[in-house]
Amino acid sequence: MPPSNALIQLSIDSNSIAYLKMQDVVGKNALSAPFIEELMPVLEELKNNPSIKVVLMSGTSDIFCSGADMETLIKLCKREIKPVDIILSKMMLDIPVPVIAAMEGHAIGGGLAIGACADMAILGEESRYGCSFMNMGFTPGMGITKLLEHFMSPAMAQEMQYTGNFYQGKSLIGKTNLNYILPKAEVQEKAESLALAIAEKPRKALTVLKRYQSMERRKLFEETYSIETMMHELTFNEEEILKIIQENYVR
Repeated sequence: MPPSNALIQLSIDSNSIAYLKMQDVVGKNALSAPFIEELMPVLEELKNNPSIKVVLMSGTSDIFCSGADMETLIKLCKREIKPVDIILSKMMLDIPVPVIAAMEGHAIGGGLAIGACADMAILGEESRYGCSFMNMGFTPGMGITKLLEHFMSPAMAQEMQYTGNFYQGKSLIGKTNLNYILPKAEVQEKAESLALAIAEKPRKALTVLKRYQSMERRKLFEETYSIETMMHELTFNEEEILKIIQENYVR
Protein backbone atom coordinates (compact mmCIF):
# COMPACT_ATOMS: atom_id res chain seq x y z
CA MET A 1 0.00 0.00 0.00
CA PRO A 2 1.54 3.37 -1.04
CA PRO A 3 1.97 6.03 1.67
CA SER A 4 -0.98 8.37 2.12
CA ASN A 5 1.12 11.33 0.96
CA ALA A 6 2.20 9.61 -2.27
CA LEU A 7 1.88 11.72 -5.41
CA ILE A 8 1.09 8.61 -7.45
CA GLN A 9 -1.09 5.76 -6.26
CA LEU A 10 -1.19 2.33 -7.90
CA SER A 11 -3.64 -0.40 -6.96
CA ILE A 12 -4.66 -3.63 -8.69
CA ASP A 13 -8.06 -5.16 -8.03
CA SER A 14 -9.28 -8.76 -8.22
CA ASN A 15 -10.34 -8.23 -11.86
CA SER A 16 -6.71 -7.51 -12.87
CA ILE A 17 -7.51 -3.84 -13.42
CA ALA A 18 -4.63 -1.54 -12.50
CA TYR A 19 -5.69 1.86 -11.19
CA LEU A 20 -3.03 4.56 -11.61
CA LYS A 21 -4.11 7.71 -9.83
CA MET A 22 -2.16 10.97 -10.03
CA GLN A 23 -3.00 12.77 -6.79
CA ASP A 24 -0.65 15.69 -6.26
CA VAL A 25 -3.38 18.13 -5.26
CA VAL A 26 -0.98 20.84 -4.03
CA GLY A 27 1.23 20.61 -7.12
CA LYS A 28 -1.78 20.35 -9.47
CA ASN A 29 -0.43 17.09 -10.89
CA ALA A 30 2.35 19.02 -12.62
CA LEU A 31 5.26 17.05 -14.06
CA SER A 32 7.70 18.18 -11.39
CA ALA A 33 10.88 16.27 -10.57
CA PRO A 34 9.35 14.57 -7.47
CA PHE A 35 6.19 13.71 -9.42
CA ILE A 36 8.13 12.15 -12.31
CA GLU A 37 10.35 10.33 -9.82
CA GLU A 38 7.27 8.57 -8.44
CA LEU A 39 5.50 8.09 -11.77
CA MET A 40 8.34 6.41 -13.68
CA PRO A 41 8.69 3.30 -11.46
CA VAL A 42 4.90 2.90 -11.49
CA LEU A 43 4.89 2.92 -15.29
CA GLU A 44 7.72 0.38 -15.23
CA GLU A 45 5.68 -1.81 -12.89
CA LEU A 46 2.72 -1.64 -15.26
CA LYS A 47 4.94 -2.66 -18.13
CA ASN A 48 6.37 -5.69 -16.34
CA ASN A 49 3.50 -6.99 -14.21
CA PRO A 50 2.17 -10.13 -15.98
CA SER A 51 -1.12 -10.17 -14.05
CA ILE A 52 -2.53 -6.85 -15.30
CA LYS A 53 -5.12 -6.83 -18.08
CA VAL A 54 -5.98 -3.15 -18.35
CA VAL A 55 -4.80 0.16 -16.87
CA LEU A 56 -7.17 2.94 -15.79
CA MET A 57 -5.27 6.20 -15.41
CA SER A 58 -6.86 9.18 -13.70
CA GLY A 59 -6.02 12.42 -11.92
CA THR A 60 -8.01 14.45 -9.42
CA SER A 61 -11.54 15.58 -10.18
CA ASP A 62 -10.16 19.04 -10.97
CA ILE A 63 -6.89 18.28 -12.76
CA PHE A 64 -5.81 15.26 -14.78
CA CYS A 65 -2.29 16.62 -15.35
CA SER A 66 -1.09 20.20 -15.78
CA GLY A 67 2.12 19.46 -17.68
CA ALA A 68 5.68 20.50 -16.86
CA ASP A 69 6.11 22.70 -13.82
CA MET A 70 7.78 26.10 -13.99
CA GLU A 71 11.07 24.84 -12.51
CA THR A 72 11.42 22.15 -15.19
CA LEU A 73 10.67 24.60 -18.00
CA ILE A 74 13.24 27.07 -16.71
CA LYS A 75 15.86 24.30 -16.46
CA LEU A 76 15.08 23.28 -20.03
CA CYS A 77 15.41 26.88 -21.14
CA LYS A 78 18.76 27.26 -19.37
CA ARG A 79 19.89 23.91 -20.84
CA GLU A 80 20.41 22.45 -17.38
CA ILE A 81 18.43 19.42 -18.55
CA LYS A 82 17.63 18.18 -22.05
CA PRO A 83 14.14 17.68 -23.49
CA VAL A 84 15.11 14.12 -24.37
CA ASP A 85 15.26 13.35 -20.63
CA ILE A 86 11.46 13.37 -20.52
CA ILE A 87 10.54 9.83 -21.58
CA LEU A 88 7.14 9.46 -19.97
CA SER A 89 5.37 9.17 -23.31
CA LYS A 90 7.49 6.23 -24.37
CA MET A 91 6.93 4.50 -21.04
CA MET A 92 3.19 4.96 -21.48
CA LEU A 93 3.26 3.56 -25.00
CA ASP A 94 5.30 0.56 -23.83
CA ILE A 95 2.59 -0.65 -21.43
CA PRO A 96 1.59 -3.96 -23.05
CA VAL A 97 -2.12 -3.86 -22.13
CA PRO A 98 -4.85 -1.34 -23.01
CA VAL A 99 -4.70 1.99 -21.17
CA ILE A 100 -7.79 4.09 -20.47
CA ALA A 101 -7.30 7.76 -19.57
CA ALA A 102 -10.15 9.04 -17.39
CA MET A 103 -9.49 12.74 -17.93
CA GLU A 104 -12.31 14.29 -15.92
CA GLY A 105 -10.10 17.21 -14.89
CA HIS A 106 -8.10 19.74 -16.90
CA ALA A 107 -5.18 18.49 -19.04
CA ILE A 108 -2.61 20.97 -20.34
CA GLY A 109 0.56 20.63 -22.39
CA GLY A 110 2.52 17.60 -21.26
CA GLY A 111 -0.55 16.50 -19.30
CA LEU A 112 -2.52 16.32 -22.53
CA ALA A 113 0.41 14.45 -24.11
CA ILE A 114 0.22 11.78 -21.40
CA GLY A 115 -3.49 11.38 -22.06
CA ALA A 116 -2.79 11.11 -25.78
CA CYS A 117 -0.60 8.07 -25.09
CA ALA A 118 -3.61 6.11 -23.84
CA ASP A 119 -5.55 3.76 -26.09
CA MET A 120 -8.92 5.16 -24.99
CA ALA A 121 -9.73 8.52 -23.44
CA ILE A 122 -12.73 10.12 -21.78
CA LEU A 123 -12.94 13.87 -21.23
CA GLY A 124 -15.08 15.95 -18.91
CA GLU A 125 -17.52 18.38 -20.49
CA GLU A 126 -16.72 21.08 -17.92
CA SER A 127 -12.92 20.76 -17.96
CA ARG A 128 -10.41 22.42 -20.27
CA TYR A 129 -7.82 20.82 -22.51
CA GLY A 130 -5.00 22.54 -24.35
CA CYS A 131 -1.68 22.12 -26.08
CA SER A 132 -0.05 25.15 -24.47
CA PHE A 133 3.59 24.75 -25.55
CA MET A 134 3.54 27.56 -28.14
CA ASN A 135 2.08 29.99 -25.59
CA MET A 136 5.48 29.85 -23.90
CA GLY A 137 7.47 30.29 -27.08
CA PHE A 138 8.62 26.75 -27.82
CA THR A 139 7.40 23.89 -29.96
CA PRO A 140 5.32 20.96 -28.62
CA GLY A 141 7.05 17.90 -27.18
CA MET A 142 6.54 14.45 -25.68
CA GLY A 143 5.43 13.15 -29.07
CA ILE A 144 2.21 15.15 -29.01
CA THR A 145 2.78 16.56 -32.52
CA LYS A 146 1.63 13.18 -33.85
CA LEU A 147 0.19 11.31 -30.87
CA LEU A 148 -2.66 13.81 -30.56
CA GLU A 149 -3.93 12.67 -33.95
CA HIS A 150 -5.04 9.37 -32.39
CA PHE A 151 -7.88 11.31 -30.76
CA MET A 152 -8.15 14.39 -32.98
CA SER A 153 -8.27 14.97 -36.71
CA PRO A 154 -4.89 16.26 -38.01
CA ALA A 155 -6.54 19.63 -38.63
CA MET A 156 -7.90 19.91 -35.08
CA ALA A 157 -4.61 18.68 -33.60
CA GLN A 158 -2.73 21.36 -35.52
CA GLU A 159 -5.21 24.05 -34.47
CA MET A 160 -4.63 23.13 -30.82
CA GLN A 161 -0.85 23.21 -31.28
CA TYR A 162 -0.60 26.46 -33.25
CA THR A 163 -3.07 28.49 -31.19
CA GLY A 164 -2.30 27.15 -27.73
CA ASN A 165 -5.99 27.72 -26.95
CA PHE A 166 -7.79 25.83 -24.20
CA TYR A 167 -10.95 24.02 -25.20
CA GLN A 168 -13.76 23.14 -22.84
CA GLY A 169 -14.64 19.48 -23.21
CA LYS A 170 -18.18 20.12 -24.35
CA SER A 171 -16.92 22.37 -27.17
CA LEU A 172 -15.05 19.38 -28.63
CA ILE A 173 -18.13 17.16 -28.92
CA GLY A 174 -18.46 16.05 -32.53
CA LYS A 175 -15.00 17.37 -33.47
CA THR A 176 -12.75 14.55 -32.25
CA ASN A 177 -12.18 10.81 -32.21
CA LEU A 178 -12.32 10.67 -28.42
CA ASN A 179 -14.23 7.74 -26.98
CA TYR A 180 -16.50 9.86 -24.81
CA ILE A 181 -16.93 13.44 -23.62
CA LEU A 182 -19.21 13.29 -20.58
CA PRO A 183 -20.19 15.33 -17.54
CA LYS A 184 -17.27 15.13 -15.11
CA ALA A 185 -19.31 13.16 -12.60
CA GLU A 186 -19.78 10.35 -15.14
CA VAL A 187 -16.21 10.01 -16.44
CA GLN A 188 -14.81 7.64 -13.82
CA GLU A 189 -17.84 5.35 -13.89
CA LYS A 190 -17.67 5.06 -17.68
CA ALA A 191 -13.94 4.36 -17.57
CA GLU A 192 -14.48 1.62 -15.01
CA SER A 193 -17.19 -0.01 -17.13
CA LEU A 194 -14.81 -0.07 -20.12
CA ALA A 195 -12.05 -1.49 -17.92
CA LEU A 196 -14.32 -4.26 -16.64
CA ALA A 197 -15.34 -5.22 -20.17
CA ILE A 198 -11.69 -5.43 -21.19
CA ALA A 199 -10.66 -7.33 -18.06
CA GLU A 200 -13.00 -10.18 -19.00
CA LYS A 201 -10.74 -11.03 -21.96
CA PRO A 202 -7.61 -13.26 -21.83
CA ARG A 203 -4.43 -11.28 -21.16
CA LYS A 204 -2.57 -12.98 -24.02
CA ALA A 205 -5.18 -11.88 -26.54
CA LEU A 206 -5.17 -8.37 -25.08
CA THR A 207 -1.39 -8.01 -25.31
CA VAL A 208 -1.27 -9.34 -28.87
CA LEU A 209 -4.01 -6.95 -29.99
CA LYS A 210 -2.42 -4.03 -28.10
CA ARG A 211 0.93 -4.65 -29.76
CA TYR A 212 -0.67 -4.56 -33.19
CA GLN A 213 -3.00 -1.63 -32.54
CA SER A 214 -0.22 0.49 -31.00
CA MET A 215 2.42 -0.37 -33.60
CA GLU A 216 1.87 2.69 -35.77
CA ARG A 217 1.78 5.09 -32.81
CA ARG A 218 4.96 3.64 -31.31
CA LYS A 219 6.69 3.98 -34.67
CA LEU A 220 5.41 7.54 -35.10
CA PHE A 221 6.60 8.41 -31.61
CA GLU A 222 10.17 7.27 -32.34
CA GLU A 223 10.26 9.35 -35.51
CA THR A 224 8.49 12.35 -34.04
CA TYR A 225 10.44 12.45 -30.79
CA SER A 226 13.73 12.98 -32.64
CA ILE A 227 12.22 15.82 -34.66
CA GLU A 228 10.62 17.40 -31.58
CA THR A 229 13.95 17.28 -29.77
CA MET A 230 15.60 19.06 -32.70
CA MET A 231 12.86 21.71 -32.70
CA HIS A 232 13.35 22.20 -28.95
CA GLU A 233 17.08 22.70 -29.49
CA LEU A 234 16.21 25.50 -31.91
CA THR A 235 13.41 27.18 -29.93
CA PHE A 236 14.85 26.89 -26.43
CA ASN A 237 17.96 28.62 -27.76
CA GLU A 238 16.11 31.91 -28.08
CA GLU A 239 16.96 34.36 -25.29
CA GLU A 240 13.42 35.70 -24.92
CA ILE A 241 11.93 32.25 -24.22
CA LEU A 242 12.73 32.43 -20.49
CA LYS A 243 10.79 35.69 -20.18
CA ILE A 244 7.85 34.31 -22.18
CA ILE A 245 7.70 31.21 -19.96
CA GLN A 246 7.70 33.31 -16.80
CA GLU A 247 4.97 35.61 -18.15
CA ASN A 248 2.67 33.02 -19.69
CA TYR A 249 2.99 29.92 -17.53
CA VAL A 250 -0.48 28.90 -16.36
CA ARG A 251 -0.40 28.53 -12.58
